[in-house]
Amino acid sequence: MRRATTLIGTGAAAIAVGAGAGIAVYAGVSNHSTTRTIVREVTVSAQPAVSATGLDAAQIYRSANKGVVEITVTVPEGQAQGSGFVYDSNGNVVTNYHVVQDSSSIRVALSDGSSYSASLVGADPSTDLAVIKVDAPSSKLHPLTLGDSKQLSVGDPVVAIGAPFGLAETLTSGIVSALHREMNSPNGFAISDSIQTDAAINHGNSGGPLLDSSAHVIGVNTQIKSDSGGNEGVGFAIPSATVKNVVTQILQTGQAQHAYLGVKLDSTASNARLAQVVPGTPAAKAGLRAGDVITAIDGNQVSTIDSVQSAISSKKPGDTIEVTYTRGGQSHTVTVKLTTRPSTPPA
Repeated sequence: MRRATTLIGTGAAAIAVGAGAGIAVYAGVSNHSTTRTIVREVTVSAQPAVSATGLDAAQIYRSANKGVVEITVTVPEGQAQGSGFVYDSNGNVVTNYHVVQDSSSIRVALSDGSSYSASLVGADPSTDLAVIKVDAPSSKLHPLTLGDSKQLSVGDPVVAIGAPFGLAETLTSGIVSALHREMNSPNGFAISDSIQTDAAINHGNSGGPLLDSSAHVIGVNTQIKSDSGGNEGVGFAIPSATVKNVVTQILQTGQAQHAYLGVKLDSTASNARLAQVVPGTPAAKAGLRAGDVITAIDGNQVSTIDSVQSAISSKKPGDTIEVTYTRGGQSHTVTVKLTTRPSTPPA
């Protein structure tokens, strides 16, 4: 995949792996390397009812289009393009990390056609998010509002606005096809609670907003699953809850930190069974072992990989949690002090 396009570009057909795991593996080919990415299906018990109220696609476009930007970057291979959206009146723009990764210069084109230079404020490869700051007058900036991705339901209408193939101000519409998907980030960590949509997403849509029927940003368009390299109706967006957390940290400190337990969960299991405990991590120091099944965190029941990941993601480095697990038919509870997630997953 090219730097400023969707993370998954041209690639081979999806191959199902793992007995009952619901994992799809597919390769994305860039102009200089191959990216192997996993999207995991997570089973959820119930979904709230779909709301029938809200703006139609044309109204959403009129409300949000001025806040969507086209991003052009210079990278070692030449130039590439992506999308983004204005986050605030200070000129901060949210996009994907892979859009601006390794860029030597960044330019942002606004909806009125004007173009300005931009600089990187900070990036978080583990969630594929970045913030850049555009040197444009505040009068030309039209910040978009973040919505609440936790309130989404399967079937909710959504639209994507971006610059597929460099065609700025392009609107596509669809629905939320599924929730709680899991993507791999550029540095290999999981992006949990990802949104699946059938709104057309193509090369150049990366970093652009996925909007709900209130014209609020409920996701950042990031990846597609495709045999052809183009849209086939299966796209994925980083949820706005993750965007809010990461962008807030970047604007405060220039970087984002994530809590880290240090376990790998068994994707073939129907529960939260540990496939590996990484040596030297908080989990290892607390005595957790491969084969243990986590049943609760801080007294709240967890029963799936996704629920464990969500529980840890809600914490901060340095937080102390209680982990309840079963081993040999007996239940145990240990206290674990979380640390900061490393820059890349352990081997």
